[in-house]
Amino acid sequence: MNIINLDRCVINALELFRKTKVPTLKLSAKRPLVVGSGNAAVTGKIIFEKSDAVFADEGTYLTKLDAIPEIDSAFLFSASGGKHAPIIAKELKKRKKKIILITNNQDAMAKKFADKTLVFPKNPEPYTYNTSTYMGMILGHTKENPKIILDHLKKLKIPNFKPYDSFYIIVPEEFENVRELFLTKFDELFGSKVTGRCFTPEQTKHAKTVVPDDKELFIGIGYKNTAFGNHRVNFTLPKDAKAASIMAVGYYIIGHIQKQKPAYFKNNIVTYCKTASKLFSQTINPIVE
Repeated sequence: MNIINLDRCVINALELFRKTKVPTLKLSAKRPLVVGSGNAAVTGKIIFEKSDAVFADEGTYLTKLDAIPEIDSAFLFSASGGKHAPIIAKELKKRKKKIILITNNQDAMAKKFADKTLVFPKNPEPYTYNTSTYMGMILGHTKENPKIILDHLKKLKIPNFKPYDSFYIIVPEEFENVRELFLTKFDELFGSKVTGRCFTPEQTKHAKTVVPDDKELFIGIGYKNTAFGNHRVNFTLPKDAKAASIMAVGYYIIGHIQKQKPAYFKNNIVTYCKTASKLFSQTINPIVE
């Protein structure tokens, strides 16, 4: 199958958003529940980080709803609008909460329960990549210029990642929520074959580097690391960068790590999708159209 690497997926996503406008995300709610699974939940955290929102995923949303009666509405983030999304949406509907579904699928299963649905543009991408999907949602909030991000990526100098078995990404404090996006990508692309860690500079000061590893590369993204790790490389961000910019730069770098390592993801994604289809009782394809 024609499975592209993550770096190419980032370029394709930015090319899409150069040509295609995304809906504007208006965060008009007093105490919303912001819920999603995996990086959909992280996307919600990024977008609502400056609001009085309650954050949850598929395992915690019931606890939050029971514990916080002030929740007046729910923003449900789901690229596919399937898997856990319709289950969550059905429960929210039963509790008479206003539901705003943020998705990339016009035919999302959760749509029938939603009071309002915003459908964002996306590209066909390998399953789990979710690059154009969540990047589009973030751009709908930050309004960053995709062309500026794209031009910046093309200027980055990519080093030789092959000597390293583990990678430690350092991001500025204001992008603390983006850390989870990168950690999830390492899990999805490499499993236990390649280790990825990600912290802010202040978090890094707290005993994250007690045990040194000569095969660990420290990667600063938007942060000039001069103190941590024996091996370091730093990458800049575009001027006035927000969450979509650092997401793009981070995914682009992780994609180049993927390109320089054995094809762990490509060799296993078809088999995984067969297993996932049974787990969710839904057909999950290696390429999501």
